[in-house]
Amino acid sequence: MLEWLLALSIVILGAVIWTASKYFGTQREPDAILQGLGISEQKYVSDRGVPLDVVDAQTPDRASEKKVPAVALICKPSALQLYRMHGVDLATSAILQTVYGACWPYESRVHFVRDHLQLSDDGLVALDWAVSVAGASYQKRRRTSSNSTSPILLIIPNSFGKITRNVLKLCEAALIHGYLPVVFNRRSHNATPLSTVKLQQFGDPGDLREAVRYVRYRQPVSRLYAVSESTGSGLLLSYLGECGSSSYVTAAACLSPVFRCQSWFENGPIWPLQWALVIYQKICLSRYRTVLGETVHTDTLFSSCSLRGLEEALFCHPQSPKAYWERNDPLRDVDEVAIPVLSVCAQDDPIRGDPQSTLPLELFESNPHFFLLLTTRGGHCGFNTPEGSAFSGGGTPGTGWSHRALLEFFRATTDFIAAEERVKQAARRRGLGGSSQGKSFRHRSVSTCKRLPACSHSIHTIYNWQRSYTR
Repeated sequence: MLEWLLALSIVILGAVIWTASKYFGTQREPDAILQGLGISEQKYVSDRGVPLDVVDAQTPDRASEKKVPAVALICKPSALQLYRMHGVDLATSAILQTVYGACWPYESRVHFVRDHLQLSDDGLVALDWAVSVAGASYQKRRRTSSNSTSPILLIIPNSFGKITRNVLKLCEAALIHGYLPVVFNRRSHNATPLSTVKLQQFGDPGDLREAVRYVRYRQPVSRLYAVSESTGSGLLLSYLGECGSSSYVTAAACLSPVFRCQSWFENGPIWPLQWALVIYQKICLSRYRTVLGETVHTDTLFSSCSLRGLEEALFCHPQSPKAYWERNDPLRDVDEVAIPVLSVCAQDDPIRGDPQSTLPLELFESNPHFFLLLTTRGGHCGFNTPEGSAFSGGGTPGTGWSHRALLEFFRATTDFIAAEERVKQAARRRGLGGSSQGKSFRHRSVSTCKRLPACSHSIHTIYNWQRSYTR
């Protein structure tokens, strides 16, 4: 315990020193940062398809100042442009926001009911269903009912298995907005028993695929949405890419994702944060040291001082690191993603690193399914506003800005799909009632309607929407 407190003190000291050096010793103008990324003004697109110079401008005088927006949407112009973006006043310190969101204690009003899911290879993963304190028993009964139509929010935490206050607050916000949140825990994560010697690789979506099938079995008439946090986005993007139009997910969002994962593991974040992550991962793995010794060189594992060393010791024997990342790169099948995906990122993210080399802007500019909501500040999974932060003395923090953004994204996506379906149904009714095309046309329309599944959220409907959306 004393060693852990000492390590935490050193991490905080290093974070304060690094923040001070970044604050006083570097250029802080947001326009210089965006220009360094090579982003032109035309890459900011409003919900009306108009390029934006200043998103938070409220008067012509402010608009003429040509300041870079605090929030910018970067995407390929398409039928789904959801945001009339407004300026947002985010807390200043990226390091403080990051440490606050990951380590600061939080008395959550949400309780969890756990399901252990046995996989095809006898491994175990855990699904934690979030229920409110006041209605825990009611929510438990409702969760087990297959007649519930409440949308399901599948939450994938970071790849280290830590349930952060960011995840807990997201569960609270989802419950308030009528979702049924469920947290996916990988093998051995968050007190999940390790029943086999196999751990889940960084970008292997096999376990997640079985978990999604189970959720669909338990709630067959509910829409499914997915949210990932930090390095957990690697698993979500791998799943969406491998499954394509058969993912059963209506829309997805990634909070502070890490896209260039191999480079991130090789270079790592700044040393205080990397050291803290390495210590935390070693503590979690130490309880399985004996059983892991059957397949892993534990001496090499627990003597590693970097994230790269830990990952290679766990999974790169006997394969090479190059072969490992070819099979676990989250962007390996990104062209197969068939649903809208929102990524919320901050330019001052201390975990992800330099935005110029870590953000695949070409992906958002060329693929109509990917949207990047880029802020000048926010840290890593932080995005705390002064009025919603515990630092401001305002009491219990409210819903985080990033959580409001992704829930609005899901709502707008659902409305867009519903509008598309209404247009299609109206066209079918006109086709069935028309006489100019004769019996042959009516026969084709009837057969098309018969092929439509009963559930509006089925994968066939999502696939049909995807085809209409990309036109």
